[in-house]
Amino acid sequence: MRFIRGETVMFNLRVGVVGAGIMGAGIAQRAATFGFSVTLVDKDDACLHAAEKRMAKSLDKMVEKGIVLKDIEYDVLTLVAMTTDIKAVSSSDLVIEAVNENLELKQKVFMELEQICPSNAILATNTSSIPIASLANVTRSPQRVVGLHFMNPVPVIPLVEVIRTDQTSDATFKTCIECLEEMQCETVQSKDSPGFIINRILIPMINEAVKVLESGVASAEDIDRAMVLGTKQPMGPLALADLIGLDTVVHILETLYAGFNDERYRPCPLLLDYVRGNRLGRKASHGFFDYRDDAEPFSCLTPYPKRWVST
Repeated sequence: MRFIRGETVMFNLRVGVVGAGIMGAGIAQRAATFGFSVTLVDKDDACLHAAEKRMAKSLDKMVEKGIVLKDIEYDVLTLVAMTTDIKAVSSSDLVIEAVNENLELKQKVFMELEQICPSNAILATNTSSIPIASLANVTRSPQRVVGLHFMNPVPVIPLVEVIRTDQTSDATFKTCIECLEEMQCETVQSKDSPGFIINRILIPMINEAVKVLESGVASAEDIDRAMVLGTKQPMGPLALADLIGLDTVVHILETLYAGFNDERYRPCPLLLDYVRGNRLGRKASHGFFDYRDDAEPFSCLTPYPKRWVST
């Protein structure tokens, strides 16, 4: 059943999502909102509980905006089955890995999925920067591996980067495009290169913004105000880094640096200091900005947070 603006259409394709963090929960919510039966897996019960609360809160906002009807909000959540048993995705037609941005961890997940999923199941990764081939090559069937990089917040932003390796089959690619169309996603296609399209452009910009802050050229507030008001970006680079997670930004920069051996991708020392100090952004309640007293949910349309944490 598609639950957008009152339509009710059920799709037969079953979706599995491994990893119930911000991205995994968002992918599960978007798929369920458009009528797909979803199995959301995480090894941590607490993460699953947090994901359920996050989805409910997101759906409440969508109801307020008239995107989802109030009387079917509960139905969306019922389409998402949650479990700590990864074997539960063995009946899925499309499995999307959305664990932390760590190559070894993702490879471990793909090797496990290879063992439990039928040969006709598509294995996708939501990685934001890691080359897809490095995951496909740990499986015996790289033709069914593809990159589906969703944007955060997934229920709000429709864009998905679709990344195919030299071995990704036409059938795998076609099925993914059709599935994303049913989720009302817009797609762009990228070759399998570190960072793909968006993060190869976006993350170095964030890194440069941190360098501007580190050198004392401007405050975090003014850096973000300049970019929002001067370039019409919906959010400043430092607030966006806080939303992404500063540890994730560092992981992506390290992937880019390893892939291209170019100094412009080396993480700024201040960024590394923040990560070492557990100032990871919104998920840690402070990063470049302070969110500890901010009771309002974060919006991708908010130009910049109201409180700045001094360096």
